[in-house]
Amino acid sequence: MNAPWRAPAGLHTASARLPVEGELPSFGGATGWLNSPPLTPAGLRGKVALTGFWTPGRRHAYTAPAELRLNHWALSGDWTMEEQAATLNEADGQLAYRFHARDLHLVMGPSAPGTAVRFRMLLDGQPPGAAHGADVDSQGNGTVAEQRLHQLIRQPGTVTDRIFEITFLDPGVQAYSFTFG
Repeated sequence: MNAPWRAPAGLHTASARLPVEGELPSFGGATGWLNSPPLTPAGLRGKVALTGFWTPGRRHAYTAPAELRLNHWALSGDWTMEEQAATLNEADGQLAYRFHARDLHLVMGPSAPGTAVRFRMLLDGQPPGAAHGADVDSQGNGTVAEQRLHQLIRQPGTVTDRIFEITFLDPGVQAYSFTFG
């Protein structure tokens, strides 16, 4: 029999409590599931689940909403939404994400092997400075040359709610998912 999970010594579990921001809506409109059986709000009650949502279809143009809520992302530009990735069709496509974590990573790569896609990113509307990750400079410039996890933000000091924005200067990037540390 497995012992119940206990927080490591020194970890204050109260700091991990999140506010209740409303009821989870139904997933009734979902037409397919990857890596799990269909999920329901009742089946997830009291559990933590990470879900990713993709819009099926070939070509969609997306515009970011007026406001981003915590842990919401938005696309802008000419993107093709596929089952596993979003592929940018034209230069200057953007992703925006509001998050609360020390590190922000994006699994991405060029759609054609041997090519590279330049990007520029901002943190709260400014170059990241000391908060830049290993795959971007302090001015927010970087290049995607292979399919992998890219560390874009590594915040020093206190973690706060932040808005991450990335503009791809060339077409052909494939974006898969955000991860956090």
